[in-house]
Amino acid sequence: MSGKRAVISTLVAAVGCAVTLSVGLVLKRHEAAGGEVQMDRRTDAAAEAVRTETQRYVDTLLTTAAAAGAQDVLTRIEYTALTAPLRSMKLAGATTIALVVPARDGEVAEVQQRWRERGQPDLTLKPYGHGEHAFTVYLTPLDDNAPEPGLDMSQARAPATAMDDARRSGEVAVSDTYHLLVDQSMPVEQRQNSFVLTAPVYQGADRRFLGWVMLGVRGRDFMGATLERAGQRLLDLALRADDADRREVTVAALQAPVEGERDLHRTVVVPVADGNWTLYLAAVSDRLPGAASGLPAAVAGGGLCLTLLLTLLVRVLVAGRERAEGKVRLATAELLASEQTSRRQAELLLAVMEGISDGVGVVGPDGRFLLHNPAARRILGRPERAPGPGGWTDRFGLYRLDGMTEYPVDELPLTRALAGESSDQVEMMVRNADHPEGRVISVSARPIETTAGEHGAVAVFHDITDRKHVENELRGFAGVVAHDLKAPLAAVRGYAELIVEALADPEPAAVEDALRSAGKVMAGADRMQTLITELLDYTAARDAAMRIEDAGLRELVDDVVTARADAPGAAGQRPDVFVGALPPIRGDRVLLRQVLDNLLGNAIKYTPPGQSPRIDVTARLDDAGMVRVQVADRGIGIPDGEHAAVFDSFHRASNGTSMPGTGLGLAICRRIVERHGGHIEALPNPGGGTIFVFTVPAAGAGQALCENVHIF
Repeated sequence: MSGKRAVISTLVAAVGCAVTLSVGLVLKRHEAAGGEVQMDRRTDAAAEAVRTETQRYVDTLLTTAAAAGAQDVLTRIEYTALTAPLRSMKLAGATTIALVVPARDGEVAEVQQRWRERGQPDLTLKPYGHGEHAFTVYLTPLDDNAPEPGLDMSQARAPATAMDDARRSGEVAVSDTYHLLVDQSMPVEQRQNSFVLTAPVYQGADRRFLGWVMLGVRGRDFMGATLERAGQRLLDLALRADDADRREVTVAALQAPVEGERDLHRTVVVPVADGNWTLYLAAVSDRLPGAASGLPAAVAGGGLCLTLLLTLLVRVLVAGRERAEGKVRLATAELLASEQTSRRQAELLLAVMEGISDGVGVVGPDGRFLLHNPAARRILGRPERAPGPGGWTDRFGLYRLDGMTEYPVDELPLTRALAGESSDQVEMMVRNADHPEGRVISVSARPIETTAGEHGAVAVFHDITDRKHVENELRGFAGVVAHDLKAPLAAVRGYAELIVEALADPEPAAVEDALRSAGKVMAGADRMQTLITELLDYTAARDAAMRIEDAGLRELVDDVVTARADAPGAAGQRPDVFVGALPPIRGDRVLLRQVLDNLLGNAIKYTPPGQSPRIDVTARLDDAGMVRVQVADRGIGIPDGEHAAVFDSFHRASNGTSMPGTGLGLAICRRIVERHGGHIEALPNPGGGTIFVFTVPAAGAGQALCENVHIF
């Protein structure tokens, strides 16, 4: 009997340990897979952050080059005015933006005299070597350095190659990594691996080549802040590029403040202008959120304990009869089933917490967070350390809805829940480093009982920023509609009464008065009809079903231009419309035609008296597969500070004009463009007037651009 007991006990112990270890191994593998997924997500986010930051510099340089090329004669004063806004943009790592012009050996004196006459009287060109030269003639410092003009940039291979590439392609080019010429006087250990972005400058309709606009950037200063945000103190990041000898060097690097072996690695190629840089990432898998937990160890430990108890139970009962052995087998099966059920419930709870969009947080008796899901971290932001109740307001940036008054700690829902008081849908504002613009949230909290009879609290956070925005928009909508309909209704009623009184008098003069009053009534009705029509268009721009298909942008523009060609401008003159090369697009033809009609209609409507409306319509493909459409006019323009506000509902620019309008046209344009996944903005036109730029998806590749044409 003792031999049988030993055999059965050993078998039970072996099976229990095997099952427990298998379950633990499966859970561990599941966590490892989760770590890979987390690493992929963070890699995509880091690459996008680097791509976005570099594209911002490229767009800035393109805009500056276009503005410089728009000048008939580019003087020092004009160049300083064009580049002055770049100082306020605080471009990280940027040293100087320079205008560089070409010259051969025999042209140096002539070029020097020309640019002296244009506002640089002390200019002295310093040629390096023989042949082609590229001299800096205008310099705008963007940091504390103020280098002298006249430097020959062709003496360094990296910028010289970039200038050749930019002139050949007509686009922005990035140089190989090198030490900037302005940094040559610094100690070697203080020099940074840097680069220049250069864009060609063309003037006039015949696109005469003037030179280049060149932006010098120090690599570590340029990417330091971006890598720190992308790494989130969890990833090692290194951004590398080739130098002039085709050796890969580090532009910027960041070491995460975490210990452990870096067992997850990723490499991503990031396009920068016409070149490619490489982003290297490494992380400790156990430190990634959701990639490691104590669940496998807990399951293994619990399973081993259960196995031990089961083994002891078997040793006690194995000497019994068949009935006792049947009970043991039944108990074993129930225990295994309970273990599987518990594991499924734990996995289900974890999946629910990770997947729900509402934030859920649980705090202990001391007010510190015991649990909060990813949605809660996203809604509240991530403080450097989890604070206690006294630090909630400061750490998370909690304010009342006015956005200025800090929320009192003793009135916070979690504070009240820790005191035993429930609260529902308490609204407040969160503003911190993760949410600098501020988010409006709704918080509900309940007291709960934690371990050992202690009391904690659970809170549910819901982001209601969009809902609040809609509510505010509806309130403004109701107020404006009531105001704009009240005046024409009062006019209709008053003139209708005059008509009744006039018709009671058979005199011809009274009839004429009645006819004039009837005209006023019709004008008021037309005004109300215009407002109602634009309100319906505004609603349709947001809610109407879209029919997405490939469309010829040229066809849409031609249709609008044909309809608008005979519409007189402010001076009663026909518009002069230039249409450039237009690539095909993808979207809803009807809605996109409405965008073009609104923009061209505004350009004609807001032309100064005595001038003929002049409009330029151009477009190009960008690197993101979007078509960037530009409508430029020479109208009265938009006052400074209102270029973004003109897209708000019912906003009318304060430019001193008395032009009629509802303030909905540009709001309709923004809704249509955003529904197509693009964006729209207004910019001042250097030649006077306004430039409207919007993006829409491009049609399939391989479709040819239309030829340039001038339409009158």
